[in-house]
Amino acid sequence: MIANPAVEKNNLHPRNLHRERYDFAHLITIHPPLASFVQVNPHGNATIDFADPVAVKALNCALLACYYDIKEWDIPAQYLCPPIPGRADYVHYLADLLASENGNEIPRGDRVRVLDIGVGANCIYPIIGQRSYGWHFVGTDVDEAALDNAQRILQRNELTSAVELRRQSSSSAIFSGVTFADEFFALTLCNPPFHASLAEARQGSQRKWKNLGKENNKHKNPVLNFGGHGRELCCDGGEEAFVKRMIEESQSGREHCLWFTTLISKSATLPHVYRALKYVGASENRTIEMSQGQKKSRFIAWTFLDKSQRQAWWQS
Repeated sequence: MIANPAVEKNNLHPRNLHRERYDFAHLITIHPPLASFVQVNPHGNATIDFADPVAVKALNCALLACYYDIKEWDIPAQYLCPPIPGRADYVHYLADLLASENGNEIPRGDRVRVLDIGVGANCIYPIIGQRSYGWHFVGTDVDEAALDNAQRILQRNELTSAVELRRQSSSSAIFSGVTFADEFFALTLCNPPFHASLAEARQGSQRKWKNLGKENNKHKNPVLNFGGHGRELCCDGGEEAFVKRMIEESQSGREHCLWFTTLISKSATLPHVYRALKYVGASENRTIEMSQGQKKSRFIAWTFLDKSQRQAWWQS
């Protein structure tokens, strides 16, 4: 673990390995290409340009090697380059969710099967979840190129026995066709496309640039500079439509999954989600708030199992 006494991200989950300031000097020794992106800010602290996905990718390579023993990780140009601390927070709060039904003990090992909807080219949730808790993952995606890249990551890091990838052949389906016939999952997770269009995604990225003081940056396309394309960023109806479809389809696995979950970017989406959950007869739902610096996020979890069924899950 990188040693640095200055804690600046203490709003992250207590088990998150990224609560301390990045020790760039140490990270550079692990991943030397990071050096070309490190600069000193006006406060005299080492940092990178977080609006540059190439710089973020170099930082991710160093973090994954340092904390998760991932020696080879790469994504194609224009694919989403995930912020690892925030992704790790989702995983750790999911572990807490499972512990709440297991005598406050986090279930570990490959008996915990997790379904990642939209695993993407980066395969980041299976990496963090497997390395942190030993969980077994199934990752699905409609993008064949993304799955090919994720498979290369798994092969290069000897994770193919812990993570299985499946292609979703239907762009309008989520669980249908890839899950639940005769299998069970303790969790599903998802980072859905938040925007209804690329224009909306561009506006969101422009707001991020303004918050970072980059509104006059030489780069012309903030969507590309933050990373992500097409299906990763948007879908018809945005996250509200996507999550409502997910909730509707989750009924097919009502006895096959302990907790369904998904990130929710916009708080305005929540009332629509709660109504959808009531309509399908979910027995319980929980909204878990998270934060990283000034950024607030959350995920919603729902189940069709009653309390006694959930508590019996780990005894079966």
